[in-house]
Amino acid sequence: MAIERTPTAVWQALREGNERFMHFNEERPNQDQGRRSQLTQGQDPIAAVLACSDSRVPVEMIFDQGLGDVFVIRTAGEITDLAVLGSLEYAVESLHVPLIVVMGHESCGAVAATQAALDGHEIPGGFQRVLIEKVSPSILEARAAGCTTTAEFEAYHVAETVDMVLSRSPEIKAKLQQGKVGIVGVRYRLSDGMAEPVAALGV
Repeated sequence: MAIERTPTAVWQALREGNERFMHFNEERPNQDQGRRSQLTQGQDPIAAVLACSDSRVPVEMIFDQGLGDVFVIRTAGEITDLAVLGSLEYAVESLHVPLIVVMGHESCGAVAATQAALDGHEIPGGFQRVLIEKVSPSILEARAAGCTTTAEFEAYHVAETVDMVLSRSPEIKAKLQQGKVGIVGVRYRLSDGMAEPVAALGV
């Protein structure tokens, strides 16, 4: 069944898919030969998802979506840079996705490493240091806001990433203000499979 391409309808479809995934009742749509053939002509995803690269967070499976349904961008700690923002703008401007999802998760290594670094432990070397630098502002703000648990830090970082996308991309912010795009932040719980909303705008 076709999904109405509005922010609210797409978010509802993803929530329903996540519910199926949580209860091992997946439909596994759009995964047949017909879908493969259709996608040789182009893509028309219903959402763009910026997610952590963690191998335990398979985006399409979590939302019970199939081939070509979700435009996925993955970085450790779901951090943003110019390439990520460019990819999100491409999804919104060229693919006309009506929804952006930012997805962090339980037991995030980037958040844990940042907490440890801020507590005085050794900072990783090489380019891994960039991950700490990118996540640190969220953790510092979370601490200032009174957060104390790792779960709170993970959720706060997701919400801050949502804000960062909007503050750094006038194009996406304009689409949100026009009602053409919604943006949702979720924290995926490894323990029970739920994509728990922590921020929602335009849905």
